[in-house]
Amino acid sequence: MTRALVLRPEPGNARTCAALVAAGMAPVALPLFAAVPLGWSPPDPADFDALLLTSAQAVRLAGAGLARLARLPVVAVGAATAAAARAAGLDVAIVGNGDAAAAVAQAAAYPRLLHLAGREHVAQPGVVALPVYASEPIMVAPDALAAALDAVVLLHSARAAQHFATLAEPLPRARIRLAALSHAVAAAAGAGWAKVVIADRREDAALVRAALAAHD
Repeated sequence: MTRALVLRPEPGNARTCAALVAAGMAPVALPLFAAVPLGWSPPDPADFDALLLTSAQAVRLAGAGLARLARLPVVAVGAATAAAARAAGLDVAIVGNGDAAAAVAQAAAYPRLLHLAGREHVAQPGVVALPVYASEPIMVAPDALAAALDAVVLLHSARAAQHFATLAEPLPRARIRLAALSHAVAAAAGAGWAKVVIADRREDAALVRAALAAHD
């Protein structure tokens, strides 16, 4: 059974590991970051037409301030974020395909978007970003990284790809396969890996399929 390293933070890490088990792979949970809340003050909701949510972490970690913005419809980057928003009692108006820029383009009816974002985020033109959480690096033991040898590493973000590539510098890349959520994520990891497979959609299920393909 092929090992598959999952680097994303919890609680998504556990969900991806469960999907890998169902697909017949042996997951290794190795989160490189932990999501933590930031202090923030909600603006006047009358100044905005909708909330842009690009991660379920924003819903989970926004805290009490989210209630003040609850009357605003939500533009969710993808299905998982939309599900988290609905579970929090928010009204989801638009569900994208996993790409933030595409979700913003779909939201032309809501010209004044407020992005509840992570501290490290990709700015979207014309969108006001308000960081409500941060992803802090976790110390990873070198022997834990050695589990990547002859395994598939799932990369959910460019930041995780860059960080993994740095941490894995002592390891031979020719013995590590990658499954990346997008071409940009794969590019962030650099070259020299045994195999790189790109997910055909920006969603976790597609990344699991890519991990299976990387093993073949």
